[in-house]
Amino acid sequence: MQYKQLGKSDLKVSEVGFGVWTVATNWWGRIEPEDGVKLLQDAFELGVTLFDTADTYSDGFGEEILAKALAEHRKEVVYATKFGYDIYDTTPREGHKERTQKFEPEFVRYACEQSLRRLKTDYIDLYQLHNPRVTAIQRDDVFATLEDLIAEGKIRYYGAALGPDIGWFEEGATFMGERKGASVQIIYSIIEQQPARDFFPIAQENEIGLLSRVPHASEILTEKFRNTPPVFEAGDHRAHRNQAWLDEAVRKLEELRFLQNHHALDLDQLAISFALSEPSICSVLPNITTTENLKVYTAASEVERPCNDCLVQLQTLFDEVFTKELAPLDKAGKSR
Repeated sequence: MQYKQLGKSDLKVSEVGFGVWTVATNWWGRIEPEDGVKLLQDAFELGVTLFDTADTYSDGFGEEILAKALAEHRKEVVYATKFGYDIYDTTPREGHKERTQKFEPEFVRYACEQSLRRLKTDYIDLYQLHNPRVTAIQRDDVFATLEDLIAEGKIRYYGAALGPDIGWFEEGATFMGERKGASVQIIYSIIEQQPARDFFPIAQENEIGLLSRVPHASEILTEKFRNTPPVFEAGDHRAHRNQAWLDEAVRKLEELRFLQNHHALDLDQLAISFALSEPSICSVLPNITTTENLKVYTAASEVERPCNDCLVQLQTLFDEVFTKELAPLDKAGKSR
């Protein structure tokens, strides 16, 4: 495993991190709690030090399972969690419908205290605004509260985790340009390159570390689904993908054969290696659900990166082919 400094912070993170939501919710397949604990512990043994969770993952369970798995290694790992949703509202939630957001200073402080309790720690390494809109990012009182929490030793750094359906480019650009955050979490993959590419120069200019999630684009960029579009159970977060989008994404794989002809790696690792080729991306957060993909994904930190010619070809392919193919779906409101 290789490690990078997270932006201008003094946090060093593994190039492959662990998105805890896969073991804390039933939104990415079903995993029993004891199996989730084992996966988290195995990830640490394989060199993973960045563990990204949120208070909203199963109403706090995403933080509790992290504490259960890694409490004895607390000083060796980076805990990243998120805030901004009122998980304490007792109104029943409908499916994956977005919760009510709250960014009032009193709530931010309360949410932080509750996360500290569930994580069984006295500090959070990276505290991230969860899907903030521009209005939240423009609130000086929110960031004054975060600075107070830093001064009190309750958090070390803060960042933002973005949409894309809920706040995206304007939010990211505003946060990086106007706030003193350490990181921004984005979506970036071979077949979903924008608007992430537009973030890169802004991140570099402001010394912001980027965390890139879902590099496999709903599992499309894996060997498992090379020839057949995936089918997801009801309730799985990936089930929101329009079937036409999935079919189109699988067809795109044919356009990527040149990449594997030039770099003798499986698609699972190439997808991660592609994201890590961008200097401003410090860590990639693939969705880990099995011991098998944990081993494959973590090993991707050590494999060769796509060469510059391949990267240029992938960018051209996205701009001139992939984007045009997806355009009708976007206009119909049916794409991701």
